[in-house]
Amino acid sequence: MKNVIITGANGMIGNIILKECLLNKEIAKITCIVRKPLDFAHPKMVEIIHKDFLDFTKIENFLIGQDVCYFCLGVYTGQVPTGEFRKITVAYTEVFARALKKNSMATNFCFLSGQGADTNEKSSILFAKEKGIAENILIKLKFKSIHIFRPGYIYPVTKRTEPNFFYKFMRKMHPFFKFIYPNVSVTSEELAKAMFNIGMEGGEKVIYENTEIRKYIA
Repeated sequence: MKNVIITGANGMIGNIILKECLLNKEIAKITCIVRKPLDFAHPKMVEIIHKDFLDFTKIENFLIGQDVCYFCLGVYTGQVPTGEFRKITVAYTEVFARALKKNSMATNFCFLSGQGADTNEKSSILFAKEKGIAENILIKLKFKSIHIFRPGYIYPVTKRTEPNFFYKFMRKMHPFFKFIYPNVSVTSEELAKAMFNIGMEGGEKVIYENTEIRKYIA
């Protein structure tokens, strides 16, 4: 039986992964570190409402003995100022990962990144550069295993309020783009399923681009 920890369980991908975990008989306990409450409870789910993602000392005991981590916390470019985006994308990731590594050295760490992430850390695109920095930090921490997922456009299976014009456009045009460029996108359910499967069963790679993610859906 495994213990799983999830950040971003209120988000599109984290919430689907959480539901997969709840249905899986190999998982004994799911610890959700969230900034706002989830809308349900479950016997094997522990919900920890935590506001300060730059300090985990007060909840460090909940980081002990975690076998799998799904780190799905993030924010869309343009939703917050540049400095805040960097803090959420890089600093939150690093502080949490270091705290988890200290208490659960054998964790299989699964990180939701994005297509175009630049591990050379030189990109002029904010998202690419900051995600690349975060990836490098995680790789250097040397968890038992680290799996980084770089999806292209993520099509939301469940209808939602889109964060900006780009996502409104992509949602509307997705059937066309999927037909012409089948590997440019992945659905929210496909991505979550691939992350869940690799988190539970392991995988051969560290970085999974969009095309590779689609191979782990079954």
